[in-house]
Amino acid sequence: MSGANRRGDDGRAAEALAERHLRAHGLAIVERNVHSRHGELDIVAREGTTVVFVEVRLRRPGTFGDAADSITAAKRARLIAAAREYLARLPRTPACRFDVVLLDRLDPSRVVWVRDAFGEEE
Repeated sequence: MSGANRRGDDGRAAEALAERHLRAHGLAIVERNVHSRHGELDIVAREGTTVVFVEVRLRRPGTFGDAADSITAAKRARLIAAAREYLARLPRTPACRFDVVLLDRLDPSRVVWVRDAFGEEE
């Protein structure tokens, strides 16, 4: 299997693991892999009336930096722009936040869920 295929498979597995974790903690999954001209929103969920945009990051040990380090300022700006585009399609703009699910391997016991990771309520 090529490196690109493995990364894609691992990315889908990481998103599925994150989705199960979020559901187990009471979030309702609205959509996955929402594409916009700014990039992709991995998971869009709801917690009560709040829309939660979830970025899933898998970074295996031994790679450059950890999963949290892989969310650069540019990546964050693309996610915020994609979220704004998503919100613009809704009839009303709800409260929202950005969460991040960090993984260093595909193991449910290793999920790190960072709520309001960007510290920006939209």
